[in-house]
Amino acid sequence: MRVAILAESFLPHMNGVTGSVLQILRHLAAAGHETLVIAPRAGEVDADLHGARTALLRSVPLPTYPQVRVVFARAAHLGGILRAFAPDVVHLASPFVLGWQGAVAADALRIPVVAVYQTDVVAYAQKYGMPHATALVSSHVARLHRRATLTLAPSGASLRQLGDLGVDRLRLWGRGVDADRFAPHRRSTAWRRRIAADDVVVIGYVGRLAPEKQVADLAALRGIPGARLVVVGDGPSRAELEQQLPDAVFTGHLAGGELARALASFDVFVHPGESETFGQTIQEALASGVPVVATGVGGPVDLVRSSIDGWLYRPGDLDDLRARVVDLVGDPAKRLAFGLAARAAVVERSWERTVDALLGHYRHAIALRAIDDGLRSRSDRRPDPGGRAVEPAADWTRYVALGDSLTEGLCDTSRMIDGQHRGWADRLAQLLAHAQDGPFRYANLAVRSRRMQDLVHTQVPAALRLAPDLVSILIGANDLLTPRPDPAALAADVEVAVRQLHEGGCDVLLVTVFLPDRPAARVFAPRFAAFNAHLRRVAERTGARLLDLDAHPEIADPALWADDRVHLRPAGHRFVAYRAADTLGVPDAAALARLDAALHSEEDAPSDPRSWLVRDVLPWLWRRVRGRTAGDGLTAKHADYIVIGDDGVRSDVAAG
Repeated sequence: MRVAILAESFLPHMNGVTGSVLQILRHLAAAGHETLVIAPRAGEVDADLHGARTALLRSVPLPTYPQVRVVFARAAHLGGILRAFAPDVVHLASPFVLGWQGAVAADALRIPVVAVYQTDVVAYAQKYGMPHATALVSSHVARLHRRATLTLAPSGASLRQLGDLGVDRLRLWGRGVDADRFAPHRRSTAWRRRIAADDVVVIGYVGRLAPEKQVADLAALRGIPGARLVVVGDGPSRAELEQQLPDAVFTGHLAGGELARALASFDVFVHPGESETFGQTIQEALASGVPVVATGVGGPVDLVRSSIDGWLYRPGDLDDLRARVVDLVGDPAKRLAFGLAARAAVVERSWERTVDALLGHYRHAIALRAIDDGLRSRSDRRPDPGGRAVEPAADWTRYVALGDSLTEGLCDTSRMIDGQHRGWADRLAQLLAHAQDGPFRYANLAVRSRRMQDLVHTQVPAALRLAPDLVSILIGANDLLTPRPDPAALAADVEVAVRQLHEGGCDVLLVTVFLPDRPAARVFAPRFAAFNAHLRRVAERTGARLLDLDAHPEIADPALWADDRVHLRPAGHRFVAYRAADTLGVPDAAALARLDAALHSEEDAPSDPRSWLVRDVLPWLWRRVRGRTAGDGLTAKHADYIVIGDDGVRSDVAAG
């Protein structure tokens, strides 16, 4: 098997992600597999990479943590690297920035992607004082992992966290431990004597010295009689921590045999971080025969068996942390019993077995990708001039669009008379008509401000009376903007609608909902992501065709949004129309989109913010106060079919 690993972090910076990648390279090579590592270039790499090829990319350091490097690579560049290596699977190690571009590139090449969730970047954003970025980061994490063929999470807590973000296709995959290196016989009397007197109990911590690790919580352990605190590691918080913990011994970064000797020489291992997806140093301490005190949340819950090989203390309760450590400091017999149980619990979790399980996940992802391609009928698609597979459009002749203001076409006045709107569905109808021989009939039952119940009880019955062979559904945003929406229940209503339409002989195109990239919109991003995740399951269960706009992040570009900031401008409607046409197999839709963009390169100047307030916000507030909506009293603009013929468009659908 040929495996391309995209690592968000790599040598010479050593951390949990880098360590895992090195172990994977070692054991894949031993099993005869070929590997490629794509990662940030941060310095000389002189470690044994076990025959792996490398593509180390130009990177920039994080201002607050220069050891961490970020790559801003174009998907096209990554696609070229992947195409040359021709991997069977792409492995994303703790993906975020580089990982997203890698996922996009792999998807374009139809390569299965396995994303390994290893870093809780949402919690990191909070710890680094960026609470306003939390919703945006959550949305990005959800979008990235939903795009992957399969996501591997290291703990039950991580599985639940990703599930709550609407990520599906989740599997549990932990980490291996080198039980030969990390073992009780590595304990060193000489090392301990450099730290403290023989009768002193050594309390140790190993990890990055950074805010998200909450190392400052170890101040709660100051003054425990007969004990000495040792902090192993380095990072941006070291100077501050040395002031907060003046009695502790700071060793700096240790690796290899030095780290194994230090861990085995501890009497108690303490880990206070509440944002751990796993906790590899906890597992290494357990393998070293050292009892562990860790916070009772996240990854440690799966590793530490409270009262058997350590203690889990109440998250945030530093008095409880101190009490648990004091309990072990004062009871050498309990430390011995816990240490023996700790070693026995993890000694069989070898990296060889862990990588064997990873290979099974790779094979599963390859099978899933084939299923995905089959669901999209990609095996029946013909290649376009760019080499991408395109599904032939079905022989549809009657198309009905359902939804709210986005499908009605609000703010798309391109080449329309005053008071009329065009919209993405009108544009799609024209594209579909040109792909067929003979006349094409089109109706648009969408009305602004409509919600899910309008779809189920009004629009679907009206559509069925028209006996279409294709129906599009884009709705849900108005429901999701209410105070306490239920995304799962809303998606269940969509599934009811889809099944009714299928029973009526209709093919269905589902379109995911989307938001502009504006600060005010980001608070709604988690609920939109959850609803879209449910829509994907609806499409899989019902066989509906899916235009997943989460796979097209450009839709969030404010340049595609109108001056009212909640609807699309003509360029945005064109964007959706051509993606929908591509999903439905309209020949050369992507090329036509580029041509259309060149011919309609209008750059609408944004309106004065004061006019936006008067024109859009105040009328909306006034309607809300009165219990009214913008769609009250309005009917569908095309309640019956209009005909689009070979000679253009008849009725009020504009041509060109």
